Amino acid sequence: MNRAALLLLADGRFPAGGHAHSGGAEAAVRAGRITDAASLEAFCRGRLHTAGLVAASLAAAAALGAEPGELDAAADARTPSPALRDTARRLGRQLLRAGRTTWPGGQLDALATVFPRGLHQPVVLGAVARAAGLGPEDAAYCAAYESVGGPATATVRLLSLDPFDATGVLARLAPDTDRVAGRAVRAAREALTDGVDALPAASAPLLEISAEAHAARGGRLFAS
Repeated sequence: MNRAALLLLADGRFPAGGHAHSGGAEAAVRAGRITDAASLEAFCRGRLHTAGLVAASLAAAAALGAEPGELDAAADARTPSPALRDTARRLGRQLLRAGRTTWPGGQLDALATVFPRGLHQPVVLGAVARAAGLGPEDAAYCAAYESVGGPATATVRLLSLDPFDATGVLARLAPDTDRVAGRAVRAAREALTDGVDALPAASAPLLEISAEAHAARGGRLFAS
């Protein structure tokens, strides 16, 4: 297994566009739902077990070679917010561009040709992981960690939260991240035989509602 590729793909400096997005943290800060490390931890835990689980399962399924168009349709069905669907595809296009440059090959080139409007970011993440020689567990961990790492990093900027406190939040969430990644991989393997309906469809309605309000708001620091 190419563990160096895993580190590269999971690195926040990988030019996949995630730095411009807060994962809903900016809207939560504006609404007073995130005010300190404790409330950040609660927000991230909820996000991990809903949006993070869904993203991790889609990424794992894509890394296993599931049909990307079917996975993208499944992602659409699990993302009621048009703003979040648009964000997911923008991030998917950026990640695919970075992936094609870093691990060039026909597999990723074909995705760009067949799906010109882009795919949801977790689907692309799994495809890029596969192109990099990584497995479904690696893709699931990348997606799960990203679901909490992005909001934690954004909150440091939004609230001037001590980076040590934000890192402590991520450390305390590590056992949950393990469980979410494991559940995502099991669901992805089931989806190969039973279809995409076997993938989790965990819901976070407040994230969806907040995303719509955030997209309509001026003066945003983050795109989402």
